[in-house]
Amino acid sequence: MITTTMITNDPPQQRRLTPARLSPGDLIRVGGAGLRARPTRILLSALGIAIGIAAMISVIGISSSSREDFNRQIAELGTNLLTVSPGQNLFGDQSHLPVESTVMIDNIGPVESVSATGVIAGAKVYRNDQVPAAQSGGISVVAAKPDLLDTLGGKLVAGSFLNPATEKYPAVVLGATAAERLGVGSVGPDQQVFLGGQWFTVIGILAPVTLSPEFDTAAIVGWTSAIELLGFDGYPTTIYTRAEQPYVEEVQAVLGNTANPAAPNEVDVSRPSDALAAQQAADTTLSSLLLGLGSVALLVGGIGVANTMVISVLERRGEIGLRRSLGATRGSIRAQFLAEALLLSAIGGTAGLLLGIGVTALYAGLQGWPTVVPPWAMALGLGATLVIGCLAGLYPAVRASRLSPTEALTAP
Repeated sequence: MITTTMITNDPPQQRRLTPARLSPGDLIRVGGAGLRARPTRILLSALGIAIGIAAMISVIGISSSSREDFNRQIAELGTNLLTVSPGQNLFGDQSHLPVESTVMIDNIGPVESVSATGVIAGAKVYRNDQVPAAQSGGISVVAAKPDLLDTLGGKLVAGSFLNPATEKYPAVVLGATAAERLGVGSVGPDQQVFLGGQWFTVIGILAPVTLSPEFDTAAIVGWTSAIELLGFDGYPTTIYTRAEQPYVEEVQAVLGNTANPAAPNEVDVSRPSDALAAQQAADTTLSSLLLGLGSVALLVGGIGVANTMVISVLERRGEIGLRRSLGATRGSIRAQFLAEALLLSAIGGTAGLLLGIGVTALYAGLQGWPTVVPPWAMALGLGATLVIGCLAGLYPAVRASRLSPTEALTAP
């Protein structure tokens, strides 16, 4: 059988080959293989990212936990406590509040409760009468009305507070710090302190008073006994006022005129919760500083990732040349090295996120705070990780893709 071959002058049909593209799954596998080849270097680079992310997360988490505890305390103590104290007159001398100021303030409609205290300047308190006069321990002696504890929202850790009966006798309630300095840990007839040259029986010990920390270092005696036994002049030094929450601002505006109608300019009115808010704002400023330091640590970690990827490109030029000679495109090479940088940063970022949450939980637990790590902080941490990884891997990836197959294969 004779076979005839047809020969034509037509040009052969050109077939255009389209290079295969790496799927996302392939990129992850190829990137992971590149990282597994250098575990020690990868671990150190990921550690830099982890430290930066952990610093950011822990600073934000601890600050948020502190703020949550602050809000919880304020909600418990209330923001409706106002204080009235004497200021200075036109000549710069210390003025005083009228004896009737407490009654006049109590006549304000939205006022829920009011109580007064008076500092007894000449009185000192000691554990016994053998202690030298100079060693008073910085404890102030304060005269108070029986309703003071309810107005402050304070609590006792032992004994009871002054009442209409005990406030007439030599009985004293110690603040938390005052009791510690005097070495008094219990109450009763056998627990006495030497106060103003007389023996006073300790009938109660206060818990720390958050809104009025001045009571922590105070020895509180009854108003009547202070006048009769200690020479107290009866003028209130500070008046504590609880107002209905919706009318706090209105009550605050009229307290000066009500407490001392003759000289309202000589009256100082304050809101203790505002001082706590200012302290919280100062803590926030410190947190911002620490957050900045965490950002610097994160930047250093990103530089470490970039350094690792640049060295990886230099070490793997033979691999790059081989892949290019087998048909890999520049885009594939770029994608491979970029994927390695992103995976490296993601590993460090995930470890840093877990470490930051752990540090926050540990510190908040030690302080007795609720543990709060805002979701936006975690999202910010992971987002910053990916951005750092992308930026750190971009230059090495572009550099690797620009290597020609011949240059890469012949490089030493």
